[in-house]
Amino acid sequence: MRISDVPVDSLECIMNYIDDPRDRAAMSLVCQLWYKIDASTRKHITIAFCYTTTPDRLRQRFPNLESLKLKGKPRASMFNLMPEDWGGYAGPWIKEMSVDFKHLKCLHFRRMIVLDKDLEVLVHSRGKTLEALKLDKCSGFSTDGLLHITRSCRSLRTLFLEESTIEDKDKEWLHELALNNTVLETLNFYLTCLKKISIQDLELLARNCRSLVCIKISEDPEILNLTDFFRYTTALEEFAGGSCGEQPDNYNAVILPQTLRRLGPSYIDKDVIPIVYPLASLLKKLDLLYSFLDTEGHCQLIQRCPNLEVLEARNVIGDKGLEVLAQTCKRLKRLRIDRGEDEEDMEDELGVVSQRGLSALAQGCVELEYIAIHVSDINNASLESVGTHCKNLCDFRLVLLDREEHITELPLDNGVRALLMGCQKLKRFAIYVRPGGLTDVGLSYIGQYSSGVTWMLLGHVGESDAGILGFSRGCPNLQKLEMRGCCFTERTLALAVSQLTSLRYLWVQLRAPLRNSDLSPMVRRYWNIELFPHTELAQPDRILAYYSLAGQRRDYPSAVVLLDP
Repeated sequence: MRISDVPVDSLECIMNYIDDPRDRAAMSLVCQLWYKIDASTRKHITIAFCYTTTPDRLRQRFPNLESLKLKGKPRASMFNLMPEDWGGYAGPWIKEMSVDFKHLKCLHFRRMIVLDKDLEVLVHSRGKTLEALKLDKCSGFSTDGLLHITRSCRSLRTLFLEESTIEDKDKEWLHELALNNTVLETLNFYLTCLKKISIQDLELLARNCRSLVCIKISEDPEILNLTDFFRYTTALEEFAGGSCGEQPDNYNAVILPQTLRRLGPSYIDKDVIPIVYPLASLLKKLDLLYSFLDTEGHCQLIQRCPNLEVLEARNVIGDKGLEVLAQTCKRLKRLRIDRGEDEEDMEDELGVVSQRGLSALAQGCVELEYIAIHVSDINNASLESVGTHCKNLCDFRLVLLDREEHITELPLDNGVRALLMGCQKLKRFAIYVRPGGLTDVGLSYIGQYSSGVTWMLLGHVGESDAGILGFSRGCPNLQKLEMRGCCFTERTLALAVSQLTSLRYLWVQLRAPLRNSDLSPMVRRYWNIELFPHTELAQPDRILAYYSLAGQRRDYPSAVVLLDP
């Protein structure tokens, strides 16, 4: 039987079981019939950059979408490296959704500007069917907009607001959610400024939503006041947020639910952390980024968590903490170690992460799939150890901090090569060092041995134009490239970009002033180039380039200069 003889209804049934976007994309290229079937049966789409297409194009291509994830501002905006008014407006997309996309149930905006009126339009058109709304690192809206959502979307199972900038006018939005919703499973307003929170509303939510499995709140509610909330929950698996500002002895009354498997206690110190001990052996995820634990406090807690699969902490954990982690948590799959505070009262003399901790981690936690780590010192051997032992690693990110004047061993060319050669499953790779940390040879190694990598961030790498040219001869599957502290001339950079045939997105922070004419080799069809010349408030110059079927955008601010093809 030939594939062309397969009935259309059978093909539709088969495609409904295929979710991987790469498989879907490949199948849509077989013939026009398969293209049409893919279009009519595709349920979820992720648009990695909102200006690569238009709402109308999306509607024509995939009219029956049930789920959409849309990313707006570049990642650089999270580090204040983009103008605040750069763009990424959700309004045009929501307007299209209000007319079409009749089957839409789940919507995820990331780093986008969402206005209260946008949420009102969304509610009027999709309020009865919306099951999940994620406003992830978004801005532009207030609790008035949330009130539209919580008052009308009674089928909402997920409301995610983490790290969004929200104007906190009142607490009515949470009261309406607790009053009207009985099916909520996830509520997340972690790391927001929502402080007008009623404990009674949280308790009502717990009583009415028996399927609530995840709640992450802002820092304002005191943990001592949540004892009844915890008692009312029956299925809670994840909790984060709150604060611990009372005397340590008072917390003896706090009993955390035994159903918890993922925990992120905020502003908790070593005198209060014993409230976690009774369920420590059950925990699979631990977020300590906003705890007040010192190195020893980290060690005491981690050694009680043998089943941990995900850990997030600051570098105050130290090499000693990573060694305890390597000895205890053999199932660890994801590790994130961020830079801690630089204030003296937040530092710990043991809280330094270096090659010692990274080597111990690589040898002890061989199931690791994700490592994002800030180190104060590094050598090639520790990177080689990662390549030797962490064969499941898909995502590796390393930042060398500038707090130490002397580094044990630079450049890191051989270590980077060994890591890339050893970690064959790597899809995402970032290395942010300092001038001299990676030579032109090391940069060419990255190109040569990153055949499977699709996203890359490089900071202060290479010495001359030869390095970026050598890099560009490799990386056959690289789709997104971000570079900071770029030392290459613009023309050579443009030539290198033209050789990266799979590249769809580029963000560059330059060291030298920008000269537009030197970027001419980068110009190509469907390729938008935006320049950010030096200003007093934003330096140095930056370049953003991306593949787009929508043409040049019209909502750019005065700080952006478009480079015409």
